[in-house]
Amino acid sequence: MIDFEPTQEQKEAIDIAHEFAKELFRPISRHYDEHEHESPQELIDKTWGERNKGTLALGLDVTASLRIEELCWGDAGLFLCVPGPGLGGAAIFASGTKEQLQRFLGSFNEGEPKWGAMAMTEPSCGSDTSAITATATRDGAEWVLNGEKIFVTWGKRAAENPGGLVVVWATVDKSAGRAGMKSFVVPAGTPGMRVEKLEKKLGIRASDTATLIFDNCRIPFENILGSPEIKKVDKSETKGFKGAMATFDATRPIVAAMAIGVGRAALDFVKETLEKEGIKIRYGVPRQKLIALERDMMEMEANYKAAKLLTLRALWMMSQFQPNNLEASMAKAKAGLAVTKITQKAVEIMGPLGYSRKYLLEKWMRDAKINDIFEGTGQINMLIVARRALDFSRDQLK
Repeated sequence: MIDFEPTQEQKEAIDIAHEFAKELFRPISRHYDEHEHESPQELIDKTWGERNKGTLALGLDVTASLRIEELCWGDAGLFLCVPGPGLGGAAIFASGTKEQLQRFLGSFNEGEPKWGAMAMTEPSCGSDTSAITATATRDGAEWVLNGEKIFVTWGKRAAENPGGLVVVWATVDKSAGRAGMKSFVVPAGTPGMRVEKLEKKLGIRASDTATLIFDNCRIPFENILGSPEIKKVDKSETKGFKGAMATFDATRPIVAAMAIGVGRAALDFVKETLEKEGIKIRYGVPRQKLIALERDMMEMEANYKAAKLLTLRALWMMSQFQPNNLEASMAKAKAGLAVTKITQKAVEIMGPLGYSRKYLLEKWMRDAKINDIFEGTGQINMLIVARRALDFSRDQLK
């Protein structure tokens, strides 16, 4: 029989993360939602200290997913303020060499708080990441980066705080198409990289989402992740493009875990409110005998559990160094859709209570939607799933 119970170590990790979410995140959640771009310095300092102790260590495995769920149960926007390698670290993990992992991430927990970001999306390039126009030109022992990147999560913190880094996707040869796509590590404070603006957002408002400009930004030649060689693999896939997709295979399950945390926060609120009113969900009763409220709650819970199991599977495969392209996209697509439905239905069930800013439920509905958009929209991920399930190439199924 398959056992889905967490290990003792995982239970302890869940308890610690839940306590942080409850005691540190929830009390300040509304404040930082209403004061966008104000930095929660006390939370940053506290979580950085605990991360260095190992009590809040994140990563790319099942235990990390469980921690992330708990922290985002507290507040997804504040979770995106917690220092760490973040999406930049995931990109380095997916595309870098062992030496690069050690060089860029080995001392990441030392000194002052620092962040890592990944910059891929451009004003004229959203879901089609193969259409990026940012360039990287070799000049002797350096690369010169030029271009504009938008919607960069952690962009300001990663670009301006000492010790941080931004992983930038650019093309080294436009004529090579997707084969020319490469990723580069730009340390914080590098001349030629600047923060152009911060976005004002619907949800996750505590996090900084930045536009970054690269204007003749020079970095060492060895800061390219992987090989600088342009290598065509076959008609439909290229080495450079595969590196980008491998990065998403690492980051999409993390975003799914974030979504799961927000969805569970909404579920818990509704269930607790109903219990206070003496309303209990009758599990085990035939569906035709259930009231509409009970059917809604069971559907919400089923969506939550399905998304969670898919996410755990994708991250387990990642931790075992198994290809997880299909599973990562399945987890991301399901979690994004599930949390959107769960939070919207939760507001609907609670009526004026759910719509009121007195409670956090309406905020969770706003926070939820981004999970269906960033790190590949739900539609893009479903397209990837269809290609893998049907064994179709990009050209065969668009």
